[in-house]
Amino acid sequence: MKKIIASILLGTLFVGCTTDDINLDPHSAYTTIPSTLVTNAQKELSDYVNTPSVNENNFRLTMQYWQETTYVEESNYNFTNRNVSNQIYIDNYVNVLNSLVKAKELINAYQPVPSEVNTWPGIKKNQLAVIDIMQVYTYQMLVDTFGNIPYSQSNQLGGNVAPAYDDGATVYANLITRLQQDITNIDVSSELNSASDNFSDADLFYSGNLGAWKTFGNSLMLKLGVTIADSNPSLAQQTATTAINNGVMSSSADDCKVQYLSGSPNWSPIYENVKASNRNDFVGGKTLVDYMNTNSDTRISKYFKPVGGVYVGQVIGQPAAFANFSAPGNFAYTATTPGILMNYTEVAFYLTEAGARWGIGGAAATNYANAITSSFTDWGATADAAAYIAAHPYNPANWKQSVGTQAWVAMYNQPLTSWNFWRRLDYPVLQPASAATINSVPVRMAYPASEYQTNAANVNAAASAIGGDLLTTKIFWDKN
Repeated sequence: MKKIIASILLGTLFVGCTTDDINLDPHSAYTTIPSTLVTNAQKELSDYVNTPSVNENNFRLTMQYWQETTYVEESNYNFTNRNVSNQIYIDNYVNVLNSLVKAKELINAYQPVPSEVNTWPGIKKNQLAVIDIMQVYTYQMLVDTFGNIPYSQSNQLGGNVAPAYDDGATVYANLITRLQQDITNIDVSSELNSASDNFSDADLFYSGNLGAWKTFGNSLMLKLGVTIADSNPSLAQQTATTAINNGVMSSSADDCKVQYLSGSPNWSPIYENVKASNRNDFVGGKTLVDYMNTNSDTRISKYFKPVGGVYVGQVIGQPAAFANFSAPGNFAYTATTPGILMNYTEVAFYLTEAGARWGIGGAAATNYANAITSSFTDWGATADAAAYIAAHPYNPANWKQSVGTQAWVAMYNQPLTSWNFWRRLDYPVLQPASAATINSVPVRMAYPASEYQTNAANVNAAASAIGGDLLTTKIFWDKN
């Protein structure tokens, strides 16, 4: 990975101002090339998905992996003091999606020189497909977080300052259609598969490898299908079947991730918040630490640091003296820890679900073992996987418990993904934080205050349509 991030990122590229309109980018000096915008969007997306910043991504706390030491409001589901939802909208609609929209505009407006006339149509189709796959990923994440969202009228770069909200189920169906077309549009033939024609090192995910993008697209389609399994079984099975037949991730070599660098501003957002901030804000959550201790899970030495030779987690929702509890593991104190967007471990759990639900994608028990083994391998503990699987075998009579519990443990460093597994499968059984503002673990985020200020009619209509703008209102696919 070349130091492409540092060379083009945004201190020199964008100028600053602020706005509450999700269609307007405060960094809107788009005097650049599409590849630069793609790099920006990918880094911003990875930063959001992976950061533990309490201002924008608290899902390590929600999933009871970590506990705050001093300021425990977010552990107890108070997300309003820091306007967390506002920042989620800015991260995704402004920093990610607006960059991708503008990149598409520049590609569509480009006039090829004579030497490019024959190859440009194919290159253009490939580049637009890659960008659209990233948009699908981002919109799915927004639906999964909020429910109904601005979609068909969003990201018009100032063309609509009050976008309507679209029904979440309708958005999902459209995302599946888009993704299928994107995968079809990617042409991996040799004359169109030059890295220099497909963003090259500006593509932080796959360095312009179109075959890898196809695999990622199919894996994302599998995720979309599995997610709606309880709300639209026929579309879910059809989508999952297509994805599996087309080819999903089969090893960690297919992982979608950003390799962070050793210096600011391109180091890991986990490192930024845990080490570089010179603060001791997080320790292990008692729920996960106790489970791993009880089940002799050797990954605990990678997930956390011992205190006096043992691993100790704090009660969820309670303040903690940093020295008395297990801090996050070395990965959190390493600047170059990659940012994960999707990996094979996650996909193997989806394949387990597909096998359990529909008898497709291979034997559920085999994929379950593959998922757990992949997780142990990712954390440098391959030799311990077989014994752990033997002690925690796949249970076809209660496969949701098997998958839900083990995905929760394995998705420790992918908390947004973990939140989806937990809401869909209802395992493990998590109790609300000790001083929680509600009587259950949150199943969605509330809409941003900024939307009530600038887009009140549409956000109020959306809140009414989903059954109330509450942390306890379930997303349309969360049926259990």
